[in-house]
Amino acid sequence: MTVGPDGRRLLPVVGHAPPGVGHLRGGRTFPDAARDALADTQLRRNLGHATATIRTKRARVVEEVDDWEQLRAAGEAIKTATMARLPELLTQLEERVVAAGGEVHWARDANEANAIVTRLVRDTGHDEVVKVKSMATQEIGLNEALADAGIAAYETDLAELIVQLGDDLPSHILVPAIHRNRAEIRELFVRTLPGADPELTDDPRALAAAARAHLRARFLAAEVAVSGANFAVAETGTLSVVESEGNGRMCLTLPRTLITVMGIEKLVPTWRDLEVFLQLLPRSSTGERMNPYTSLWTGVTPGDGPQAFHLVLLDNGRSAVLADEAGRAALHCIRCSACLNVCPVYERTGGHAYGSVYPGPIGAILSPQLTGIEDNASLPYASSLCGACYDVCPVRIDIPSILVHLRKEHVEQQRTTRRVPSAEAIGMAAAAWTMSDAARWEKAQTASRAGRLLGRRRDREAGRIRSLPGPLAAWTAARDAPRPPAETFREWWRRTRGPGDGR
Repeated sequence: MTVGPDGRRLLPVVGHAPPGVGHLRGGRTFPDAARDALADTQLRRNLGHATATIRTKRARVVEEVDDWEQLRAAGEAIKTATMARLPELLTQLEERVVAAGGEVHWARDANEANAIVTRLVRDTGHDEVVKVKSMATQEIGLNEALADAGIAAYETDLAELIVQLGDDLPSHILVPAIHRNRAEIRELFVRTLPGADPELTDDPRALAAAARAHLRARFLAAEVAVSGANFAVAETGTLSVVESEGNGRMCLTLPRTLITVMGIEKLVPTWRDLEVFLQLLPRSSTGERMNPYTSLWTGVTPGDGPQAFHLVLLDNGRSAVLADEAGRAALHCIRCSACLNVCPVYERTGGHAYGSVYPGPIGAILSPQLTGIEDNASLPYASSLCGACYDVCPVRIDIPSILVHLRKEHVEQQRTTRRVPSAEAIGMAAAAWTMSDAARWEKAQTASRAGRLLGRRRDREAGRIRSLPGPLAAWTAARDAPRPPAETFREWWRRTRGPGDGR
């Protein structure tokens, strides 16, 4: 930590998440990946059914809470205050964890975090780990790093298990296998689960029983567990995991060594603050009044649970996000996924199109900030800016405004680094020149009337242009353009009010 001129502790900015490790960058731009997803009708059916179901459940339980908007405001205020004191609170958390018998490790990026966890597992003398609630470890590519070191990692969340067995990537924050239906999961289990019954049906209870039988042997044999964390309470050094399947409770209590990898933004200052989020999170994520399992642990308790506890505090670009006043609210996210379930773009493309472990609207603002905008430059444009994500966010993150901010940052960076202006930049400069003069603007409007001749007759009659010529084709590649009116507004005004009425 460093100390600022006003005496406050400052978190050093250690740079963006490094390339070549983890799952924050996709191999293709969002528009290219989205085109393939849009052609997959099974995927769109799965997504439409799942997101509609979760949306309905969320709306029902949120309506039960009279002070829901006050809770949202409280969540936003707590997160804002936490970010303002993050260095101080992280130091407090470290002191409390160490005092309770735990050990704290600081990881500047994914490479350091993977090296720390690999060393800790090797030090136990074992070569298998069970995992739970581990988005941060997916972000850094921990499974791949452990595999390179000869250590097997077993996911224990049902959806994470499905993703792992399919050698797949998560496509949703809460429901990582949302892109697969029951028939696909049944086929996957029969093909990959050791000892799976070939007659296994796609009944949800039968599939859950098959997964349970597979995981139970892993739980009983595991000596090391790796977890994420939903929250950490700075005043006591307490970590928290909320989940719905009970696998978290097994991972957090049975193994002798527990390693928790947590992003540095997951802090809350006090227990009273945690109360707010334990009301906001289950309603916003699974549409439940409370989570079936809420596990809390503080350091090590002799004779009860893991006898060695390690907390890995992960930066991996977060300090760079914190340094951006306009974008830092992305760190307020509590990973509920409510924004995904209402997003019209996500519902049609699914999570893989985003190329990051964090898909949907929150991913569109978080991933580019963690990696540097130019490494995920298409994501801030993966939105219609309808604002539905802001309306449901339990901590009131103004995602549309941050998207616009990131688009501006991208345009500014392109302007300073490109030797030749892009077609978009040339078009915008031409529009600014035209619209800055009333006479030029009126002539341009008159000239645009030629566009009424473009396109097929039925499209013209419907008032739209489906394909523009030349560089303008990029605009109509993803949307229709309106057919220019036969009469401009100024012409209509003069015709109806007379040439002398210039108001």
